[in-house]
Amino acid sequence: MQQRSLSDLNACNKDDFVAALANIFEYSPWIAEQAVLARPYAGIHQLFDAMRAAVDRAPAELRLALIKAHPDLANKTQRAAGLTAESNAEQNSVGLDRLSDAEYDAFERVNNAYRSKFGFPYIVCVRRHTKESILRDFERRLPNDTTTETRVSIAEICRIAALRLDQLVTSEDRLQVAGRLSTHVLDTHSGRPAAGISVELTELSDLGAPRLVTRTVTNSDGRTDAPLIGGRPVPIGRYELMFSVGEYFTARGVPTSDPPFLDRIPLRFSVSDPEGHLHVPLLVTPWSYATYRGS
Repeated sequence: MQQRSLSDLNACNKDDFVAALANIFEYSPWIAEQAVLARPYAGIHQLFDAMRAAVDRAPAELRLALIKAHPDLANKTQRAAGLTAESNAEQNSVGLDRLSDAEYDAFERVNNAYRSKFGFPYIVCVRRHTKESILRDFERRLPNDTTTETRVSIAEICRIAALRLDQLVTSEDRLQVAGRLSTHVLDTHSGRPAAGISVELTELSDLGAPRLVTRTVTNSDGRTDAPLIGGRPVPIGRYELMFSVGEYFTARGVPTSDPPFLDRIPLRFSVSDPEGHLHVPLLVTPWSYATYRGS
């Protein structure tokens, strides 16, 4: 996806504008065709509001067509036939291209149940979710009536579009679509930040194997040079942070037992706000540790 500046989109001809934004809403260039009429835009918020307004005022049949333009999640047949580049990247980001047999079976079951009841595909902004939370959302939404699910589907489509627009268009203002997950380690035995501690972040799942998200090392401030997750939503789900503290205290000559009482410390937690800032610190000595929910 080649980025375009907002000033460039304001200045280009109508056809170029529509071509650039044609798939912000899946297979629905008519939204960009309406948005082009309101140029110039002072910021990306104004541009997105215009595109969302085009959806809001569209007749019911066109809004239904917008919903039906989206693919099922983790559908092998549709993937083989070819997804849009945007849908393919979004589904791959959450691991829907590499599901276990049990996970494929679970997605097929809920996809079929949802389509059978509503007549259109289940839509969710997958970049805000883990595989496990998507399946929970499926089950939570299935009892809804068609009117409710139509409204929820359009809201999720707008979340997807906001993320696509944020990735495509550069502007002085930004859409509020990204969250952050961070950590730091404080050595309360010495009363200073703990540098050089290996940290692993893993996504947990009851259906499939745990998925390593990132591996890093704390810096001189006891923090990581970059957020564990940043610049995008922090997917809803369950996670584990693993801190290798035994080797840290050994390297500093701190007296410990052999083997060390605390070697690798796992902290398990959940994310519920993809656009928020969740800080999960570790306060540690060779004999004890604590954590809290920071921000």
